[in-house]
Amino acid sequence: MLLAFGSIEVEGRRYDHDVVIDRGEVRKRSKKPSKPYRERYGHTPLSVGEDIPWGGDHLIIGTGVDGALPVMAEVLAEARRRGIDVVAVPTAEACRLLAPLPARDVRAILHVTC
Repeated sequence: MLLAFGSIEVEGRRYDHDVVIDRGEVRKRSKKPSKPYRERYGHTPLSVGEDIPWGGDHLIIGTGVDGALPVMAEVLAEARRRGIDVVAVPTAEACRLLAPLPARDVRAILHVTC
């Protein structure tokens, strides 16, 4: 994975938006369900209303180049309820954590700005 502010390359394909990776499938992160919380956080946070790739033992959240993506407490509570360990770190670190994993084990949300 290659990361630059505002874009990320996954498996040789460049994306100019946040991405969700679910067992090797990459899709655009839909922030719409989280938009109502933007004013509260000063940034559109990650909320449980989004299509989060639940499953597996781990969910890796790349919180942006500077680590500024807020992750709502409800997301962490839902992960605990499901027995999923959440690792929320700046996106470059998230990419390093994802690199050695087989595609079938990857469940991640990667924010590409801030």
